[in-house]
Amino acid sequence: MTEATQTRPSKTPSVAPAIHYQVAMPQPESHLFEVTLRVLNWHEPVLDLKMPVWTPGSYLVREYAKNLQNFGAQTADAQPLSWRKVKKNYWQIDTAGVSEIIVRYRLYANELTVRTNHLDSTHGYFNGAALFFYLPGFEQQPISVTILLPRPEWRVSTSLSPVSGQANTFYAPDFDTLVDSPFEIGTHRLYPFEVLGKQHELVIWGQGNAKPKQIIPDIEKIIQVEAEMFGGLPYNRYVFLLHLSAQGFGGLEHKDSCTLNYNRLGFRARDKYERFLQLVAHEFFHLWNVKRIRPKALEVFDYEGENYTPSLWFCEGTTSYYDLVIPLRAGIYDVNVYLENLSKEITRLQTIPGRQVQPASESSFDAWIKLYRPDANSGNSQISYYLKGEMVSLLLDLLIRQRHNNQRSLDDVMRLMWQQFGQPEIGFTPEQLRNVLESVSEMDLGDFFARYIDGTEELPFDEYLEPFGLRLSADDSNSVVPFLGLTVKTENGKDVIKFVEMGSPAQVAGIDAGDELLAIDGIRVSADQLNDRLKDYQPNETIQVAVFHQDELRCLSVTLTLPRPNRYQVVPVEDPTPAQAENFAGWLGVPVSTIRSKC
Repeated sequence: MTEATQTRPSKTPSVAPAIHYQVAMPQPESHLFEVTLRVLNWHEPVLDLKMPVWTPGSYLVREYAKNLQNFGAQTADAQPLSWRKVKKNYWQIDTAGVSEIIVRYRLYANELTVRTNHLDSTHGYFNGAALFFYLPGFEQQPISVTILLPRPEWRVSTSLSPVSGQANTFYAPDFDTLVDSPFEIGTHRLYPFEVLGKQHELVIWGQGNAKPKQIIPDIEKIIQVEAEMFGGLPYNRYVFLLHLSAQGFGGLEHKDSCTLNYNRLGFRARDKYERFLQLVAHEFFHLWNVKRIRPKALEVFDYEGENYTPSLWFCEGTTSYYDLVIPLRAGIYDVNVYLENLSKEITRLQTIPGRQVQPASESSFDAWIKLYRPDANSGNSQISYYLKGEMVSLLLDLLIRQRHNNQRSLDDVMRLMWQQFGQPEIGFTPEQLRNVLESVSEMDLGDFFARYIDGTEELPFDEYLEPFGLRLSADDSNSVVPFLGLTVKTENGKDVIKFVEMGSPAQVAGIDAGDELLAIDGIRVSADQLNDRLKDYQPNETIQVAVFHQDELRCLSVTLTLPRPNRYQVVPVEDPTPAQAENFAGWLGVPVSTIRSKC
């Protein structure tokens, strides 16, 4: 189960109700799931039904009830029951003297993401939170789900256990498990395989250049590395649901499965294929970190509103740190690819001004209103808890390794968190997380937390990399481009300014995100020409920038400033000492001499 059942309040009637769902899709092209809820052994005068507003693992209120239509309720003999909608996601049905209630509704499903529902002529996919009601107070009651296939060649894949003797019927011990078990229905390809004595399935929907004969052995390597880290696999069967789409990217973790959305043609180029495997490593790592090792605020889910925690930097950020490390340990790529990927992540962090405004803990807490709702000022005011948490986790790993001569690491933190919180499935507090980190590192981390997790000080990469024979190098290839401070993208034939850095020459001059860039010093300039044009100028030189601002022509004087690095690279130090070489080999498993220097 996903939640600690001993703490969720529940009703205890003498005879518990039986809850059964039927999901039909008679016309998949309509994008409408037709859902029937049947409640038996009911003894209350009112039946309350609520639909979740969010799904665990994706921290945004998505208002799933907005897709619901054609709601109705009746008795077993087809007599209508009176009902009313109380709130946006809350229905009440009058049920005095009625022991069996049948509720029917349709739900529109035409959003192909890992956290929503999608139904068309090729398949049906749904997440429980986005499709099913729960009965308040009865969340711990078992639920069965029957799928009515629209065509005989369609089939069902889910991590839920099938009900013996009932076609396409599955059993969930409680509502949390139902929410945590997505369904894929259609003509998808199914590839079973076994790892460490446990059954696994790769389910692929969509057309593309994914090659299961290549993918499955690499997934097996990832499973083995992560299982070794935690001492085994905490499930009997695991399902990887892979959606091949036109432009999609993302994943959503579940206890016994994950959903992956990836570009249908993103498997041929080596770097894109490796990015896919990082996604796999990330979502699979979550079956420990988040699904079982989870913050106290997520121990019992409140499906009606935000569940606040300052610890998403650890839940997602630490997982992001490992999604780079795991493929290296699995032999999927070498240390040079790892350091290149790490350099890209550091570059992302160091080129986001918001890193100096929003702490990682605040980013975690405000996930519900910021990360998934970016606007023109987001880059100035916030930082992703994924990204900042990843870099903080890097520093913590290096700190522990350097202090204990690689005999301890962040791996030990994860194992201790697993033992204390994951295995018993009890939530941890921010204080307990810090206590575990301090017990493994054997040092007071108060200053570290104050500066880098609860504060916005620049991360001292060189200080932590140097004992491992590495340093951070700023790429000076852009040193001839004076700093203007804006990002431009071509959209529908127009060069639109998408971002203006706070305090930059462009912002000080009055240029806004959303303006259309037209010309510099009277000569037309496009998005792809901008950097080359700026090379004709010097810092402290003033240029005239013409833009359309809300269709009004403006010509603004902008004084350029010194160039900024736009890329950072982790590189070896010159002549690493024996201690540095030993530390490096202990961390990444190979001699530091194997690095191809990019100085």
